[in-house]
Amino acid sequence: MLKPRYPYYLANAPVFANEALEVTDKFTGQVATRVALADAKAIDAGIAAAHDAREAMAKVPAYQRRDVLMHCARRFQERFDELAMALCIEAGKPIRDARGEVTRLIDTFREGAEEATRHNGETINLEISARARGYRGMTKRVPIGPCSFISPFNFPLNLAAHKVAPAIATGCTWVLKPASLTPIGALILGEVLAETDLPKGAFSILPAHRGGAELFTTDPRLKLLSFTGSPKVGWELKAKAGQKKVVLELGGNAACVVDEDQRDRLEHVVSRLVVGAFYQSGQSCISVQRIFAHEAIYDALREQLVAATRKLVVGDPKKEDTFIGPMISEAETARLDGWIQSAVRAGGKLLCGGARKGTLMEATVMEDVPASEPLVTEEAFGPVVLLSKVKSYDQALAAVNDSKFGLQAGVFTNDLHRAMKAWDVLEVGGVLINEVPSWRVDNMPYGGVKDSGLGREGVRYAMEDMTELRLLVIKDA
Repeated sequence: MLKPRYPYYLANAPVFANEALEVTDKFTGQVATRVALADAKAIDAGIAAAHDAREAMAKVPAYQRRDVLMHCARRFQERFDELAMALCIEAGKPIRDARGEVTRLIDTFREGAEEATRHNGETINLEISARARGYRGMTKRVPIGPCSFISPFNFPLNLAAHKVAPAIATGCTWVLKPASLTPIGALILGEVLAETDLPKGAFSILPAHRGGAELFTTDPRLKLLSFTGSPKVGWELKAKAGQKKVVLELGGNAACVVDEDQRDRLEHVVSRLVVGAFYQSGQSCISVQRIFAHEAIYDALREQLVAATRKLVVGDPKKEDTFIGPMISEAETARLDGWIQSAVRAGGKLLCGGARKGTLMEATVMEDVPASEPLVTEEAFGPVVLLSKVKSYDQALAAVNDSKFGLQAGVFTNDLHRAMKAWDVLEVGGVLINEVPSWRVDNMPYGGVKDSGLGREGVRYAMEDMTELRLLVIKDA
């Protein structure tokens, strides 16, 4: 269970400044714990500490940074059940999904530990013409400096880890603003980091309301802003960020193509589509939202998908058989319910689900939803998936691209040439063949194009953003 209260972390140390932030159990709606809420003065102090500690942190040897990250991975393993239950309570995440996220948290820190000692530069042959004879070049990567991280509610542990672990691995100081709806996982992370010998000021974890967190974006002492959240907020922050580097992961309306050659594999395909569309109650930026199936297999796929969806258990996320828990808030559930009703009024057909009770929304499958509806054009971020029939593979690929988003896409096909064509033409950050776009492993480059953001996460790729390339040229004496 959760502790009755949690501090924020300022310059590596816990501070029980107040109990102003109430964190609710997302299933019961009851207050589960209280958290210290940072004000502008505390945020300024955290940024100042990160600025002052930047040189000391940059001088920490790679093997010590590796050891800090491995310590965290070990401690997370020891506190596995506590972390999973915290996710279940504060985020409403079904307990099986919560355990999966803790596993990924550990993977991410282990990956950071490994990368900490192998983030190398290169030698460059500068003798491209006679005038460069006798010159040698080499590069190394140096920490960019203090970083600002803003993480979302849907993966409170692992999406914070994808910012924190690379920063430690590269020798950057940082301040983190976890989502005010789900701060507990990040604060437990802070509790573990406080056990290490990182330089004082290396990190601060400061829950704050959005209106009081302007300094996370605008303060010029910060050299990088990494934000995960909604497109509207992300692009607004980029406009305010000034000269600092900005990395944005902003979500999407991920699509999946099912080719006509999948007739004999439909049971497997459907099982993956169900997971991709409805795990974590659909509250994932790479949740399967749009399915384009060839007309030759469409009817069979629809029948199996609806049957499988109807079997999903909706309810208390603490129960082992629950597949769909509550959405993050009643306002978000009402918003999605409104989009579903709008789609029905516009001519969309509700195949199953669609019922709402408080923050619980049934797993919902629809077809023939007009292309102008928000369920098609926007990010649903809830347990709903849309089926569409296509006459050809090329039509399906074009339909995937007919979106302002471009994060990941999935394609089920046995044809290598079609798989490669999807990789060539789909306007997304990642193409997954014979898998749903919702699949991710934590060392791969992850990010999108168009309104889905810019830059890439994945430990090694995030480390590139958190470092600057520094050149050395030596002329032979």
